[in-house]
Amino acid sequence: MSTIAKHPDPLSNPRVKAVFDDIRATRKSDFINNMWHYLAFDAALLENTWAEVKAVMATPSALDPLVKEMLYIAVSVTNGCGYCAHSHAAAAKAKGMTGEQHADLLRVIALAAKTNQLATALQLPVDPVFNADHQP
Repeated sequence: MSTIAKHPDPLSNPRVKAVFDDIRATRKSDFINNMWHYLAFDAALLENTWAEVKAVMATPSALDPLVKEMLYIAVSVTNGCGYCAHSHAAAAKAKGMTGEQHADLLRVIALAAKTNQLATALQLPVDPVFNADHQP
């Protein structure tokens, strides 16, 4: 259950309407998911969050769009965010993620969680060779 009520008429605020229109145009879809509907309670928060999402996820960069979505899934799973794990899994599938790739991603997430916990439990020192300024 949400901590706030969904805005009953988000399009009544011109700032919210502008963001929703940009989401539709950027994603080439009429669908506005709950993240944006619920953030509509505060136009500035909605604007800023969408601007960041658009800049990172929808703007061409050195990372392929599918890779970005898969990374988002991994971080969302690690952070325990079911909403984002679902949303970005759907986006990754829409960008071509196969079942085999999804399974591989889940194996990597599980392995990283295990080895991270072991390294943390053992309080392992970082090997000097892993430091960027290491001199052989």
